[in-house]
Amino acid sequence: MIYVAMTGAKHILGQQAAVTHNLANVATNGYRAAASTFRAVPVQGDGLPTRTFVVDSTSGANFAPGPLQRTGRDLDVAVQGPGWIAVQLDNGSEAYTRNGSLQVSANGMLQTRNSLNVLGDGGPISIPPDSNINIAKDGTVSVVSTVPPPKSVNAVGRIKLVNPDEKLLVRGGDGLFRLANGGSAEADPNVTLASGALEGSNVNVVEEMISMISLARQFDLQMKLLSNAEKNASQASQILNIRA
Repeated sequence: MIYVAMTGAKHILGQQAAVTHNLANVATNGYRAAASTFRAVPVQGDGLPTRTFVVDSTSGANFAPGPLQRTGRDLDVAVQGPGWIAVQLDNGSEAYTRNGSLQVSANGMLQTRNSLNVLGDGGPISIPPDSNINIAKDGTVSVVSTVPPPKSVNAVGRIKLVNPDEKLLVRGGDGLFRLANGGSAEADPNVTLASGALEGSNVNVVEEMISMISLARQFDLQMKLLSNAEKNASQASQILNIRA
């Protein structure tokens, strides 16, 4: 009883932290809700076959799509259906996001809102100065110079859109997803974008609140089990003292 209640209470607190994190990201574009479950782990060793730990096992993320929100902004794009936008991390490795709120840096690089370069077929995409930007359904980035006389439309790159198996993706502490083996996914021509729109978070506020209430009740139950175990031990000691 003590083993189960002790580890159960500890990992319930971990699950409450995950639920709190989900609720904190209700308004985060492209956020994927974290999902976690409990599992029993038997204690290994002589004389301990009946004792079991409870462990919080993060089962991954909820990959259901979030609601599409029209913004009309040229640098806002939303991935339609399965797929991801590839970005370059500071160490040069590749990560994936569904947050398509983009910007152009001071040095002309197409970036995410947290200043990560958006990857194209040949690396980061550079935007010429004084240009109007258009992002097509297939991720092609085109520009038209705003300096007269009017000029033709020029394609400066194509956003790398990928669709790896969701089972191969792991979430990092920065909220971005990566391949579990640390590699890079191949571009998928079937992934498409909706220009002038953003995908909202897929967190269901009602479900998360119900989960938080349920976890709080479970935590109280574990505390009562520990209290009962203490009472049982105390009464057992009294009986042994009487017999002695």
